[in-house]
Amino acid sequence: MDKKIIVAPLNWGLGHTARCVPIIHFLIENNYTPVIASDGNALVFLQKEFPNLKHLLLPSYHIKYGSNLKFSLFLQSPKIWKAIRKEQKIIEEFIDENSNVVGVISDNRFGVRSGKVPSVYITHQVNVFSGFTSLLTSKIHQKIIIKFDECWIPDNDKSEFSGKLSSTKNSLNLKFIGVLSRFKKENLEETIDVLILLSGPEPNRTLLESKLKKEFLNSDNKIVLVQGKVEEKQRKTKENKITIYNFLLSNELQKRIHQSKMVVCRSGYSSIIDLAVLHKKVFFIPTKNQSEQEYLATYFQQKKVAPFCAEEDFTLKKLLEIEKYKGLSSEETQLNTSLLGLFKCKRKL
Repeated sequence: MDKKIIVAPLNWGLGHTARCVPIIHFLIENNYTPVIASDGNALVFLQKEFPNLKHLLLPSYHIKYGSNLKFSLFLQSPKIWKAIRKEQKIIEEFIDENSNVVGVISDNRFGVRSGKVPSVYITHQVNVFSGFTSLLTSKIHQKIIIKFDECWIPDNDKSEFSGKLSSTKNSLNLKFIGVLSRFKKENLEETIDVLILLSGPEPNRTLLESKLKKEFLNSDNKIVLVQGKVEEKQRKTKENKITIYNFLLSNELQKRIHQSKMVVCRSGYSSIIDLAVLHKKVFFIPTKNQSEQEYLATYFQQKKVAPFCAEEDFTLKKLLEIEKYKGLSSEETQLNTSLLGLFKCKRKL
């Protein structure tokens, strides 16, 4: 029987989506058939990466940033919970109609789970940092995690890359599955001086792009900018010495990162992991008022791994600080086939 597993990343930037790529390859290598489930850029990206896989359209959370992220998310919570209920209904209907579905893997999509087949939740953020409300937001998230059969954390058991985000004394059926990246280390000549990687929700992505273009426009260095805008066709343009791609798929992006002497990007967790596997020097610009990114940027600066600054403070001179830091580094993780034991359980009626 063709054993299907639904893989559903949250459509928030491309971080959640990117780290599902190695999960999907892992399932295929072990004779499972992944069914991609998401919306927006996340779904389009995975369709381009895996054009032969079936997909399932889920409702969008339509998360938007405001000047105050916590207050903005609070105002949007009724709309988000409505989407969560809808996606849960879609998942249940698909499972009822397809008797060969043996499991569900959700990357931060709260409603993608089922009582009929084993359900896995992927997150590095067991604790949700949100300033003075961190205790409350962490408790809410952990109550959601408990509803899943297992929670897979893409880090080693020392929480080396996620730090306090994944540290908890609560019993949540956590499994540290190792550093999870879609990339593999190669030895290529470094011909790009600075690679800029953009991602994340609007309008923050566009604001950072405008700021960095202004800073780098008159630079004599070779600059490559990847906008992180997944569109129907890939585009390559040029502005002075800046080469701009709207998006790059995994193989092409891996090559550009290898060819770069340094990377400038947000301090999103998936970006951190990808750059660690490729052993790169990086300068972080965390998204303002996004506590997770601000924490991770500070965490790696304190460990003398990578420098950072606020978006409004960035200048080309800041990049000179990179020389004082050792850069990101991690061994690649081979996912353990024992993780798949969960999906051999009998389906519940």
